[in-house]
Amino acid sequence: MTSAEKQKIAVFLDITHDFLGSGYKSEREYAFEDTPLIINEVNEINDVTETSDIDTIKKIADEIRVCKNCPLYEKRTNAAPGEGVLQPLVMVIGEGPGEDEDRQGRPFVGRAGQLLDKMLESIGLSRTTNSFIANVIKCRPPFNRDPHPEETSACAHFLERQINLLKPKFLLIAGRVAAQTLLKTTQSIGSLRGKFIDFSVGDTVYPLLCTYHPAALLRNEDLKRPAWEDLKLLKSKLDM
Repeated sequence: MTSAEKQKIAVFLDITHDFLGSGYKSEREYAFEDTPLIINEVNEINDVTETSDIDTIKKIADEIRVCKNCPLYEKRTNAAPGEGVLQPLVMVIGEGPGEDEDRQGRPFVGRAGQLLDKMLESIGLSRTTNSFIANVIKCRPPFNRDPHPEETSACAHFLERQINLLKPKFLLIAGRVAAQTLLKTTQSIGSLRGKFIDFSVGDTVYPLLCTYHPAALLRNEDLKRPAWEDLKLLKSKLDM
């Protein structure tokens, strides 16, 4: 909630109090700070007044948690709808939940997620202040296999609604599966990364940047340098 919105509420409550009390308006000073809109691991909103936007984000998350549109729901422990802030600078989109994510119901919380947080931090981004993190599928495929087309198709409307609502400035796509799914291509992640691609969702065109998945960096350190080049490219756009 912005400081201006907080002040309006305080003024309204104080005027009501004065009217019901003495009948005279008292002079008061107000000092409020803006509070970031943060969706935490259980998709609750911290320190904000509910709005239709927040209700919509929660509605999407609630639908995801009980979704049975594909067979993945049968073996999940928890779906991982996504987490971060409303109106993010960057929305990070990965492949899908792994074992840690399935257990906690949160995206990118295992070793790869910890590396992702460090990668984002290196260019001034964080899921707690200015980013939102999600996946193309919300339930873990068995043994972390690649999701099947019918599974990504069943989840596609959830991700599209999240993007339409959050309206990030940039999309950062982590890994081959997410990139190929969103861009509907069979090109390798190596050929897709390193450049911005216009990506349309509804009537809005988003600058989309592909990079290697953090899990790939853990397996192959040679990929860290090109991934860092991708992050610097994103940073250069954020600073414009």
